[in-house]
Amino acid sequence: MTARVYVSAAHKSSGKTTLAIGLARALKGLGATVQPYKKGPDYIDPLWLTKAAGRPCHNLDYHTMGASEITALYEDAARGADVLMIEGNKGLYDGVALDGSNSNAALVHQLQTPVVLVIDCRGVTRGLAPLVLGYRHFDPSMPIAGIVLNRVGGARHEGKLRAVLARYTDVPVLGAVHESADLAITERHLGLVPSGEWDGAEDLIERLAHAVRAQVDVEAIRRLGEDGRLPAGAPGAGMRRADVRIGIIRDRAFSFYYPGDLEALERAGAKLVFVDALRDERLPPVDGLFIGGGFPETEAQALSANSPLRARVRAAIEAGLPTYAECGGLMYLTRSLTFAGRSYPMAGVIAADTVMEAHPAGHGYVALKARGVHPWARGALDQGSIPAHEFHYSHLTNIAPDTVYAYDVTRGTGISGRRDGIVYKNCLAGYAHLRDVAACPWTEAFVGFVRGHKHAALDPASEPSARAQEACLGEEL
Repeated sequence: MTARVYVSAAHKSSGKTTLAIGLARALKGLGATVQPYKKGPDYIDPLWLTKAAGRPCHNLDYHTMGASEITALYEDAARGADVLMIEGNKGLYDGVALDGSNSNAALVHQLQTPVVLVIDCRGVTRGLAPLVLGYRHFDPSMPIAGIVLNRVGGARHEGKLRAVLARYTDVPVLGAVHESADLAITERHLGLVPSGEWDGAEDLIERLAHAVRAQVDVEAIRRLGEDGRLPAGAPGAGMRRADVRIGIIRDRAFSFYYPGDLEALERAGAKLVFVDALRDERLPPVDGLFIGGGFPETEAQALSANSPLRARVRAAIEAGLPTYAECGGLMYLTRSLTFAGRSYPMAGVIAADTVMEAHPAGHGYVALKARGVHPWARGALDQGSIPAHEFHYSHLTNIAPDTVYAYDVTRGTGISGRRDGIVYKNCLAGYAHLRDVAACPWTEAFVGFVRGHKHAALDPASEPSARAQEACLGEEL
């Protein structure tokens, strides 16, 4: 039987993510195969959940996906899993829409998943009762299966909290996790530090799992939502024979990739070749390049020091290599990156400079409209509004006046407030993060563009620039 659990909270920063990470590993330790999900467009929490569960964490997001698309992904990813665990974002009833139609609560009802409500108990005792009663009665149909008291101040504090809930509510307490600095994940401007940047990530996950096993009824949570049936799920889409090679720069600086997008690139016929921009000095023979988001600012010194790769990336793009870069990838392709008072040279492809700020320059959901100059939108992304998202503390300065943009921004900030997606030769680089969904089938469009360019380069009658790029990628630069 497959169990289902939705880990939510009363509000943001309740410690929900650290609990979910520990719970995923604790359940795995009991022999369960855990399939993690994350509501919303987040990249960082899914990296931690993926590491804790040992299975790719998939995002369920109403902005980029329709309800039926969410259900299909949920069920398809669930194949072979014993426990389906969704980590919510913000609070249980929070969402962009006033009517709650895109809230955690809406997703709970859609997927019929019992809720474990995580409550930050710092500075509260008797006041916990009206909070819990409010969450129960705001939507009486909400399946709150139990509460985990988090950041509890000690045994005495725990005893008071349990007594209050027993007297005033009928909601079971499934655990009480005591406050401990040993269980904290460092936060910075975009949230938690990604697991790939933390040398002690595995040890921390094990500590979190140990704390959860010791203080939470993991067995009870494992049984939540059992109904004797397995999610049906439609068979996965067929895989096209790989006929192009696409380089993926993925390392400590660039880690923001949706697993579904990487899978979609492969289904479209791409062989993925991973590159470490911090250590690899050569760009391997590839037909296209994808540079995702991440934290190039925290690795700026190492990125700058790897001048051989920066030069080779620049030379390949100048020679016509089809390239797509998002956010951190855009920053890497500019002339320089200024962070914490220091400026570092970057790849120098985009005629602009990147400056990090103390506050977000663009944050939230985005809507884009492809312009005619978009290098690979035709027939795929130019049929209407493109849903996307952005979260960046940087902005571009000294932008060349003749810069060409691929998108009009109808919601969000982008590069200029009205435009996003700089087009230079066969390169597209912008702040918006795309996701391969029905409303934005970007991976097939990009692979098709790469494939077309490769075929043109192999054609003796092709443009000289295409032949030059083919020769450039076939030699050691």
